[in-house]
Amino acid sequence: MKVVKLITIALFSVVVVACSVSENSAGGRDNNNLDPVLKKSVKPLTCSNKWFTKIENQWMTGDGQGHGPDLGSSEWRSVIEFKLGIRGDPSVPPRNSELWCAYINKINKIDKINTTR
Repeated sequence: MKVVKLITIALFSVVVVACSVSENSAGGRDNNNLDPVLKKSVKPLTCSNKWFTKIENQWMTGDGQGHGPDLGSSEWRSVIEFKLGIRGDPSVPPRNSELWCAYINKINKIDKINTTR
């Protein structure tokens, strides 16, 4: 019986560790290979609901009937990367960062979006 408990605990531990892998390690992205100018020029509040809406209006991620990823979610950001042709590019900052939004602005040439909340 003790062996079964030990095996169960070991398997549970493996599952917990495997599920806790961050997006950075899973995607192979880190901030080391980012544009140095971009790192220094990120303005706070780039990733606001207003900004997400502006990007969504340019790059529709849903089907027009309310079906699609939640605005600003990791899935939504992945779709935006796909539509811009940059998904999987190692120079793209991590999706869960302000740098990601600034990078999208830079490549999308919409740096003048009003990002106040």
